[in-house]
Amino acid sequence: MPDSPRRRWLRASVLLVLLGLPAGCGGSPGPATLTVLASSSLTEAFGEMGVAYGQSHPGVKLRFEFGGSNEMAARLSVHDSGDVLVTADAASMQKAARYLTGPRRVVAHDALTIALAPGNPKRVRGLRDLTRPGLRVVVGAAMVPVGRYARQVFARAGLTVRWSSEQVSARAVLDRVRSGEADAGLVFITDLRSAGAAASSVPIPRDLNVTASFPATAVKGGAHEDQAGAFVSWLVTPAAQKLFNKYGFASPAPMR
Repeated sequence: MPDSPRRRWLRASVLLVLLGLPAGCGGSPGPATLTVLASSSLTEAFGEMGVAYGQSHPGVKLRFEFGGSNEMAARLSVHDSGDVLVTADAASMQKAARYLTGPRRVVAHDALTIALAPGNPKRVRGLRDLTRPGLRVVVGAAMVPVGRYARQVFARAGLTVRWSSEQVSARAVLDRVRSGEADAGLVFITDLRSAGAAASSVPIPRDLNVTASFPATAVKGGAHEDQAGAFVSWLVTPAAQKLFNKYGFASPAPMR
């Protein structure tokens, strides 16, 4: 029987199947795309890390989505929307525990500072000034990391602060101060740095401050679970830590 074009196509298709390749396609598949759900406080640092990781891992592309830690964790309970979760405290991550896998690694540390309008027009000199009548103070809500940390600071200082509003993230607190809708607010030091000249600050004494921990882990059942775990492990390497430090984050203690 003559070797028709159809018979030749069938033989080629069978060969491709045996080799594990899709029929009608040539070349290797494109890079795996990992969706990283992360605290908005990591926006600038992860922006540069995405480039660095892509250069050293050409088979993986990172896509970042930023927001409040609670918001990012809650998304995993609604639909499968991420491969890696990075939050600004362990409590936020624990809420999504059933959707996570692999070790949780603390990849960075931070602390709080008092964010103020440029030039500090209200002459705030420390935490105690936040109790002054008429001063508009904004904090994070009680269920979000920056809000939990702020309440710890006030408790350590023995202060009762009457805030005018609560926000969903440190960046939202900072935005209220920058816009003039608040006179002062407690934010992460790294968030304050991102504002540049648009805000000033007064430091919080070390003995009254907190150590904010940023844990990361892979999402269970994702299409790229192995690659997600590899990215989480990379976040504690010297290369990644150098970038965290560049944006004001402190490195966690080395794992033993």
